[in-house]
Amino acid sequence: MLGDEILAVTLQDRAAGLRLDRALAEALPELSRERLKTLIKGGRVADAAGNVLWDPSAKAVAPATLAVRLPAPAPAHNVAQDLELVIAYEDEHLIVVDKPAGMVVHPAAGNLDGTMVNALLHHCAGQLSGIGGVARPGIVHRIDKDTSGLIVAAKHDKAHEGLAKQFAAHSIDRRYLAIATGRPMPANGTVDAALGRSITNRKKMAVVAEGRGKHAITHYRTIEPLKNATLVECRLETGRTHQVRVHMAHIGHPLVGDPVYGRAKKPLSDTLKARNFVRQALHAAHLGFIHPVTGNRIALDSELPADMRELIEELRV
Repeated sequence: MLGDEILAVTLQDRAAGLRLDRALAEALPELSRERLKTLIKGGRVADAAGNVLWDPSAKAVAPATLAVRLPAPAPAHNVAQDLELVIAYEDEHLIVVDKPAGMVVHPAAGNLDGTMVNALLHHCAGQLSGIGGVARPGIVHRIDKDTSGLIVAAKHDKAHEGLAKQFAAHSIDRRYLAIATGRPMPANGTVDAALGRSITNRKKMAVVAEGRGKHAITHYRTIEPLKNATLVECRLETGRTHQVRVHMAHIGHPLVGDPVYGRAKKPLSDTLKARNFVRQALHAAHLGFIHPVTGNRIALDSELPADMRELIEELRV
């Protein structure tokens, strides 16, 4: 079909026997399993001999090279909007945005405009990778609406694929600063606990048995003890949905202000900022990666936003 993009995907030995959609999802982390399932059912996946593979649940044969035909991106229904963006880094291949808390990354039900994608469409004048589809052009990863900090977007597919491979290999250096309730003991440690959808609330993530969810590891260290709270740095070895929030809650130290996972055993000091802090106190403070085109090492830092700085001041011992 005119305009289609064909991806050559190599399935390694370890993919043998997996469901086809799962094997492809592991080989193409930039595409969701649901999208790959749709592509398979639509006759858009074929083996090296050109035989179309129609069944997402069929067992994958590996090693093998498959062809995945991506339809050309439909005309974006997203509108370009002239919204303020704080740019931490930009070149012709990618852009790193220092996102404020409250800004949604990509349009979805309830947030159809005013998002980072709307701002990028205007700022980049249409030069964004099409891999993410109409709703998520250029988006390689995401951070929550009420989490502030650094997020990278790709301007073309080569950059997108290069960054996605680094995220899949867990070689991206992602460090968050967070204000956790209580005092983690030990002061520095590692949370190694798989994450999956909560069985009681599908909108929430939860620690689940290994094998039922995705492997997840967070390394944390104490930066500063506060009044009934602690400023911690969390380094992600993996990058799962709500990972820092769920892992810190799992060890008994949910983040200050977290509306979903924040049930502190010991309340914070009754200060104005502590009472009125209405978002999770979480900031994507450092982002490091190998530039997917130049091969240079990129390392960026973002200062804590004013609301977290003010909260820390009020909670200082």
